[in-house]
Amino acid sequence: MELDELYQDIILDHYKNPHNFGEGEASCTNVELDNPVCGDHIKLMLLIDENDIIQDVKFTGSGCAISMASASIMTEEIKGKKVQEVRAIIEDVLGAMRGEKEADNLDEHGDLIALKGVMKFPVRVKCATLAWHAVRDGITKCEQEKK
Repeated sequence: MELDELYQDIILDHYKNPHNFGEGEASCTNVELDNPVCGDHIKLMLLIDENDIIQDVKFTGSGCAISMASASIMTEEIKGKKVQEVRAIIEDVLGAMRGEKEADNLDEHGDLIALKGVMKFPVRVKCATLAWHAVRDGITKCEQEKK
C-alpha cells in the first residue's frame, strides 16, 4: 500500500467513525471556530483537571472529511496528556502544516501521520488545522479562567 493511500484510509476512517464526537458533559471551556473559506465548523469542549491534564475533550461540528478527521485525530492524541505536552504537539502540527517545522515530528504521534498527506494540498491546510487552533484557544481560555 502506498503512503498516500494509507493517509487517505486513516482520514476516511476518522471521518466516518469520529472519536470523541458529541457534547461533553462537563468542560472548563467551549470554543467554536469556523473556516469561512469552505464552511467547516467545530465546537470543542475541553476539561482540564487541577494537575493540568486534559481529562476529556469532545467536539461537534460539520465540514469536509479532512477537518472532521483532523479533529478526531486531535482528540485522541491529546486526551490524558499534560497541557505543556499538548502545547508542544499543537506547535509541531501547526508548524509542520505551515512548512516551518519538520513533518517527521508527526510520525511519533499515531494517526497524526495522516496529516502529512494534507500538506501536499495547501488549500486544505486550513481544514486540517481548524481543530488544532480550537484546542490551542481552549487551553488558553481555561488557563485564563483559572486565574
